[in-house]
Amino acid sequence: MPAIPSIPLIHLEHDDQQILPTLERALTTTGFVLVEGHGVPRSLVATMRRQLAAYFSRPLGDKMAECITPHNYRGYIPLGFFSPNTAGHSPDQYEGYKLHRETAADDPICAACDLYGPNRWPEQPATLPQTVQAFWQACDAAGQRLLGLIARIMKVDVHAFAALFEQPLTNMTLLHYPPRPLDGNQFGIHPHKDTDALTLLFPDDVGGLWLRPRDQQDWLEVTAPPEAMVVNIGDLLELWSGGYFVSTPHKVVNVSGKDRYSFPFFIVPRHDVVVEPLVPCQPDYQRSPVPVGAVSREVWRTNWAEAAAEDTGFDLGTLSD
Repeated sequence: MPAIPSIPLIHLEHDDQQILPTLERALTTTGFVLVEGHGVPRSLVATMRRQLAAYFSRPLGDKMAECITPHNYRGYIPLGFFSPNTAGHSPDQYEGYKLHRETAADDPICAACDLYGPNRWPEQPATLPQTVQAFWQACDAAGQRLLGLIARIMKVDVHAFAALFEQPLTNMTLLHYPPRPLDGNQFGIHPHKDTDALTLLFPDDVGGLWLRPRDQQDWLEVTAPPEAMVVNIGDLLELWSGGYFVSTPHKVVNVSGKDRYSFPFFIVPRHDVVVEPLVPCQPDYQRSPVPVGAVSREVWRTNWAEAAAEDTGFDLGTLSD
């Protein structure tokens, strides 16, 4: 197996001047960074994993009663239900449960963008909503800290940048990857780049997360210290930075022979934000502005097998392997 380029490690409780050079190096090389001192208790992560195992072990009929629909993008996602956003790929081999930032149904922002709304929660485990909400708050705090540091690297106004994430389209997916045959060629999640700003992830001990560094063909497995959070930037931050930061392709392949559980937290700006470079672009970097609400809606809509992608002018993240 090829040696993975070193993914830099930062500690969020350290002084900013200690963090910034390492974070900048991470975001401009692999686009991934390992984060300690993130404020998410290890016990909470362990509880999340146990409760996911309990939820996904429920009878299929019970889970299907909570199934996601084209008109409600919150709920259970059956195994192999979603197709990648580009034709020619097999459905991803995971089952999941989709959650978004909790928004009251009568909040005016729901009329402005139908991606907002209240979550639907499974009946069991009964304590899952409380656990997820505690995890969400901790990840949100860590994300805001990281975004502030990133604004400083780009030399843009920290408060103005943070305002882009008021009433965000932030979301998360609870994931179960069943064991796959060692000779299987199906992906847990197909090769893609994230279309968000930041992704926060606590990788499962069984492994299976792979990235492809810039200008390399080999896929390399990500490893992290036991308490570290893995963070990667998405296409929106790459665009904001004019190509200075790198949104890196990654995928999940579970050939461990064990069940794998994951719960990535996707930080997304408010629906009406249009993302375009905030700093001068790197040589040869050219990308059209991205309207956050429109790209989020199109990514969701084209996950359905019968939905054809429209010529929107913006990338939906799916890549060929």
